[in-house]
Amino acid sequence: MSPSAYAAAGVDIDAGNAAVALMGAAVRSTYTPQVLAGIGSFGGLFDASPLRDMRAPVLVASTDGVGTKVKLAAAFGRYASIGHDIVNHCVNDILVQGARPMFFLDYIAASKLDPSQVAAVVSGMAEACRAAGCVLLGGETAEMPGVYAEGAFDVAGTIVGVVERESLLPRLSEIAAGDVLIGLASSGPHTNGYSLIRKVLADRLASAQLDDPIVEALLAPHRSYLALVERARAAAPIKALAHITGGGFVENIPRVLPSGLRAAIDYSAWPMPPIFTLIQSAGHISDQEMRRVFNCGIGMVTIVAPEHADTIQAALGEPSWVIGSVAPADN
Repeated sequence: MSPSAYAAAGVDIDAGNAAVALMGAAVRSTYTPQVLAGIGSFGGLFDASPLRDMRAPVLVASTDGVGTKVKLAAAFGRYASIGHDIVNHCVNDILVQGARPMFFLDYIAASKLDPSQVAAVVSGMAEACRAAGCVLLGGETAEMPGVYAEGAFDVAGTIVGVVERESLLPRLSEIAAGDVLIGLASSGPHTNGYSLIRKVLADRLASAQLDDPIVEALLAPHRSYLALVERARAAAPIKALAHITGGGFVENIPRVLPSGLRAAIDYSAWPMPPIFTLIQSAGHISDQEMRRVFNCGIGMVTIVAPEHADTIQAALGEPSWVIGSVAPADN
């Protein structure tokens, strides 16, 4: 099949090459001496020899996507923020097991590739990777007409990190009734619940402009908790972390608790940000469903011994809230 025939079928190889050329500098800005081969290679090469200095290194990997937030970002031309979203989401997912990120791989698929848009997304990824001390080692762009609707695109990513085995979280054997749950502020809905958001706020979004506060609130990048948690762990022991993503409080906190214990949460302990109040009001959504779909202003929960709560909160250097405690499970 000739190149012109492939383009007529909806796939433009030159557009893919142009996207790679535009994103090249951003990707290389994340490289460290451990990168032996990156962009342009069939596979990224990362020198793992520094792991020999660790006593018992454990690799921690996670793959995730941004979900339908990409549709909202496309509507307002905010592509770089999506890059921050996917990296920070993945960073947080391995952070709850105590790991620091080493490298990240991305996947971007669209009905038709727009090189400038792809470059903007990847530039956002690179910024987030640099902030996390993480290499953007490689990725893939795919043009898939007929699979994705016209104008649609999707973003996913995989992260690999490392942690000493003795530092793994959660520390299930140490968690006990009476331990304190400290909530860390989110930057907005992060990357969850956007199908519901777009439905209940459709009229508002249809007339919104790029600088509209509602757009700013909904497209604020998913927050990374890496630096914050590292400050906290340096101050006092943390027994567990829970990233409040899909499933909200109802499904995520139980994932880090041992059998026989539950989280007793006081939902009045922190101020719910206005964007969540607006979503709940516009959609007539029950409190129970809000707590299962959204983070409601708390993006990460730390579980600590009660005697360490004040020390942890002081070390954070920003507002945080004691949102509950660990309690015996209901019979």
